Amino acid sequence: MMAFLRPYGFTALVLFVVPAFHCPAATGEHPNRVLTLVECMERGLAANGELKAAQDKIFQADQVRRRARTEFLPEFAMTYGYQKTDAPEAIDLDLPRSGPLHLEVSGTDNFKWVGTVTQPLFKGFGIIGNYRRAVLGVDRARADTELEKIDLALRVKQAYFNVLVSEKLVQVAEQAVTSLTAHFKNAESFYELEMIPPNKLLEVEVELGSAEYERVRAVNASRQSRAALNTLLSLPVDAPVILEDVLSFLPVDENYDDCVSRALEQRPEIRSIQLGILQVDQEIIMARSKMYPEIGLQYRQVKEGDSFDVTGSRFHDPNGWEISAALNWVLWQWGKTRHSVAEKKSRRDELLNLKKALEDNIRLEVKSALLELDQAEANVPRAARSVELGEENLRVSRERFAARAAASTEVLDAQTLLTRAKSDYFHAVYDHNLAKAALKRALGTY
Repeated sequence: MMAFLRPYGFTALVLFVVPAFHCPAATGEHPNRVLTLVECMERGLAANGELKAAQDKIFQADQVRRRARTEFLPEFAMTYGYQKTDAPEAIDLDLPRSGPLHLEVSGTDNFKWVGTVTQPLFKGFGIIGNYRRAVLGVDRARADTELEKIDLALRVKQAYFNVLVSEKLVQVAEQAVTSLTAHFKNAESFYELEMIPPNKLLEVEVELGSAEYERVRAVNASRQSRAALNTLLSLPVDAPVILEDVLSFLPVDENYDDCVSRALEQRPEIRSIQLGILQVDQEIIMARSKMYPEIGLQYRQVKEGDSFDVTGSRFHDPNGWEISAALNWVLWQWGKTRHSVAEKKSRRDELLNLKKALEDNIRLEVKSALLELDQAEANVPRAARSVELGEENLRVSRERFAARAAASTEVLDAQTLLTRAKSDYFHAVYDHNLAKAALKRALGTY
């Protein structure tokens, strides 16, 4: 890189200039602390609200998993009741030998406590299917959070480089104003000596006004880009920070097929949709579970009495218990289960089609990123050469104008060409860094 940067002094001056903006009160940093690209990404990942919301979904999914696990465990229930009657309950019997018999079976005050333990033994694989689906839900939430991370990292990189390039464009605009101001003074001297007509002086003044207008636009764009970066870093929008400049130019040699293979393996979107397919498989198992009987075991303990402590009475034993096993099998629901299974299978097919479309889009993203990278790598040395030629052209034009061998418009045109060449150079360098960032995003990393 240095070989094509040495010929012109402008780049040597600007390449390693760090934008001198800082606000210790806003950032909490040491006044001389420079934030690197990696540190900005770390700040964004640590403080961004959208990422925190995605991380909350992991916790929510884990609670769903814990809830599903409880379905394997027994349930404990208790009821306690009191019944008051105006007279004791009784039955009348007509015994063959002893005749009619009036028999009381309960008092007027009846207390009853029932404790129940219910343990499901088999629910047609529905419980295990629901639990497995919940476990996959946790993994899917993690994949979605990872997707949010790489998206946020790319946005931070884009905002970071937008700040750097906007600051460079401010410098370019200021240099253009300085250069045109000096040229205007020369033209004004020539006019006073009646060496150039008035319209030539006006041309220079108009061009100087346009340069000052572009400088104002560049400053405003720089402020906007910095506000965008601060928002991603959860800083006040007006908080200035010092950023480390990144003007290194290191070509990247990547193979398309290798990149596609890595992207299909690493992209969290692929993992998320694969986990979604596995979840639907468990939902199919859950839907099919309605075709099987449900088997459960229940233990009941009963305490009755005529006082609130249910310690028994002359009508009731103080304690009683029973264990029962039950089989419940719904034999016909007019195809309800079959339709539910068909709906889940259709959802699975939908996800498979979405996965195929996603893979095609990933291949396109990788190809586009590689093409952008190749374009940026080709543009950097060309843009650097254009700056070198533009500076030389401006120098020659100024000398020709001073010697009255060229018109003022020649200097103005040369200045315009140089300004555009410098802008193109910085765009090319930062576009190369952005293209590398886009390629990493396409590969599923940051």
